Amino acid sequence: MERRAFGWEQLADCGAMRLVGLRLEAGQRVPEHRNAIPLAVIVTEGVLQYSEGEHKGSVRAGELVLINPGERHSYWAEVETAAYMVFAGLPGVRPRPWTLRERT
Repeated sequence: MERRAFGWEQLADCGAMRLVGLRLEAGQRVPEHRNAIPLAVIVTEGVLQYSEGEHKGSVRAGELVLINPGERHSYWAEVETAAYMVFAGLPGVRPRPWTLRERT
């Protein structure tokens, strides 16, 4: 099986919700930032380290972390890690039927 490149890729979009795939190799870090909308990060492989405000933690494959809107957060990997990021309630966007991106 061919491995996907490290980084993120939009997988599906239904207007008010977006699904993004994330892959990090050991040592990669997503810098601290904020989102205007709620975010659920569902780990599918490895262990995702995260900080949310002053709180630090980790989630393993099969677990999730919920990030509140406006909360400063960052995440990183000490081992190869993959996750799905679900962005819900995109502002100013009307809901529409799901569209899945074809993998090539």
